[in-house]
Amino acid sequence: MRGIRIPEARGARRLRRAQTFAEARLWSRLRNRGLAGHKFVRQEPIGPYFADFVCRERGLVVEVDGATHSTDEEVRRDARRTRFLEGQGTASCAC
Repeated sequence: MRGIRIPEARGARRLRRAQTFAEARLWSRLRNRGLAGHKFVRQEPIGPYFADFVCRERGLVVEVDGATHSTDEEVRRDARRTRFLEGQGTASCAC
């Protein structure tokens, strides 16, 4: 994280501890520059959202939604988040 933002840091830590199985599997591949040497971080605060995985050098955000995002309200919330992230100049990938 860039700079000290205590509430965001606490939220990110909470989300890292409560990661889903899919997030854990993907993180095992992304960590330690495991994808083509690119550095990824997880649970990065961007505006009002926490992005699951971010490659800062490429401006890439990866969101792992899976089965936990299956209701109509969650789909709408995910669409709002995607529009926001794309408006920030990031390329996003929802999986």
